[in-house]
Amino acid sequence: MPSSTETQTPLTVGEPPEEHASTLPQKRRRVTPEAVALVALAIVLLLAIFGPVISPYATDIPSGKPFLAPFSGGHWLGTDNLGFDVLTRVLAGTRISLFAAVVVTLVSALFGLLIGTLAGFVGGWLDVLLMRITDLFLAFPATIVAMAIVAALGPSLRSSMIGITIVWWPLYARITRGEIRRAATSLHVEAARIGGTRGARLMLRHTVPTVLPTVLVTASLDIGGVIMTLAALAFVGLGSPAPSPELGLMSSAGMQFVLDSWWIPVIPGIAVGILSLIFTYLGDGMRSRLRSKGA
Repeated sequence: MPSSTETQTPLTVGEPPEEHASTLPQKRRRVTPEAVALVALAIVLLLAIFGPVISPYATDIPSGKPFLAPFSGGHWLGTDNLGFDVLTRVLAGTRISLFAAVVVTLVSALFGLLIGTLAGFVGGWLDVLLMRITDLFLAFPATIVAMAIVAALGPSLRSSMIGITIVWWPLYARITRGEIRRAATSLHVEAARIGGTRGARLMLRHTVPTVLPTVLVTASLDIGGVIMTLAALAFVGLGSPAPSPELGLMSSAGMQFVLDSWWIPVIPGIAVGILSLIFTYLGDGMRSRLRSKGA
């Protein structure tokens, strides 16, 4: 019998004893798709940067017999109909696609951010004018307009980048304008306005920062779309002329050999798909995190 001075602590049913709580198995962290995409992006970047070390063949000089199958003759992904090393050209095309897509997305986002901020913050006739111009660009199919611009400027990678940028910024302008109008009624902006902050200071320090996360998420999602559009323009002959190692051009040039030498058109197409998929998952992950934080 315990003494009257002793007190027993009741043990709740289903509750583990305190001394054994530290030994309970830890909950495993779930591997998210965006984490996998981030690792995949890091691998792709390393392969693209160190491509000349991994596959030290020239991109514009034949390095073997034509139509060598993958893993034959010292060529990991084989050679094309002219004897170019496929791996070397795919890695070079990946570098070109990543650089062009990031530049196009960055310029489009910055220009759209500028237009949308002016329209949403200033309002009035300037808002009406800028949004009508934006709607005019959005009224036409973006890919068709980009193709027309590239055809007018002359087929090249630079022309493709210019054409895509011209049709890509209106989406950012629309998104930014809506976010700016919403931020203008938020409590912290109202507090800053009451405190005497006006004009450009109010816009740059209190309004624009609230829009940047949304623009960043949209840009991360758009990089994959820009890569696909660049590949599509090169596929129809509106990119850089041969023998430029553009992924779309390589797939287009190898389509006539797809039945006998499938790796020539298929491997560059797989590279385009992988790049687009990586940035899609990264953008989805960033959007989910933004929503979970209530931004």
